[in-house]
Formats: sequence, C-alpha cells, structure tokens
Amino acid sequence: MKTTAIRKQMTIHPEVMDVLNEQIAMEMHASASYLAMASWCDQRELLNSKSFFYKQAEEEREHAMKIFEFINDAGGAAVSPEVHNVNNDFESLRDIYERSLEQEINVTQSIYKCFKKARSVDDYASELFLQWFVNEQVEEEDTMRSILDVFDLMEGMPLKMIDERLPKE
Repeated sequence: MKTTAIRKQMTIHPEVMDVLNEQIAMEMHASASYLAMASWCDQRELLNSKSFFYKQAEEEREHAMKIFEFINDAGGAAVSPEVHNVNNDFESLRDIYERSLEQEINVTQSIYKCFKKARSVDDYASELFLQWFVNEQVEEEDTMRSILDVFDLMEGMPLKMIDERLPKE
C-alpha cells in the first residue's frame, strides 16, 4: 500500500475503516428494512409494532451515523452507502419479528467481525469504540427474542390483541 499524507494522518487503520464502511451499509440496510416493516404494520393498524419499527429504523440510522462520524473523526473516509434489496413483503407480524431477530443476529456477527479486525491490527481506538456496539447488540437481540416469546405465549389470540402486548419503543 502506498503511504500518502492523508494515510499518515489517520488514526484509524485502513482495514478497520473498510469493515466499518461495510458496517455503515449494513446499518443503513437494517434501517430501511425496519421502515418497510413499519409500513406493513401501519397499513394493518398494528400501532405498537408500527411505532416500534419506526423507532428501530431511526436507531439503526443513528448507529450508521455514529460509525460514519467516527471514521471521519479518526482521519478516515466514511462512504455513504447505497441501499438495495429491501424486502417489503411479509407473511405475518410474527414473520416480521423473526426476520428482525435474524437481522439483528447478522448485525451482531458483523460487529464482531469489525471488533476482531480492530484487535488484529492493534487499532485500540476502534476496538474501544466498537465495545458500545457489542453491548448494544446484546440488548437488541434480547428485545427481539422477548417479543417472540409474547407470540409463543399468546398463540391463537387475535393479531390486534398480540400487538397491544408488544412494546412501542
């Protein structure tokens, strides 16, 4: 790799910057996915789920922005991603929450990949920065699993009644 004046001024390791830019794209895709889920719920008057997914969409965007700003603050170059292949078709409310859990697990694995990369190249600032995301993902997955538990407990109940038992935020 050719060393340039910009590279010399970077606090962030270039390999970490690359995986963090991939993470930005993943977070923005998750945000768009949650918007699609919110829309599906909104069309069916599932008000708690609608509110929950609008909030999740905003949270994922905030995560992307946090990483975006970190890269730039560390002298790197954050890249604004394109978002493609967002699913807008869902079988049921339970399907949406199952996909949400799957999405959160994928985000967790990607955060771990970033964390491992930072550790492997001794990028201590990035490793410390990513610790917040590691903890956040534990919370995100737990929230989705808890919501799916409500579906199991209320199996056979009307969808509106289940939605009323789900968190808004």
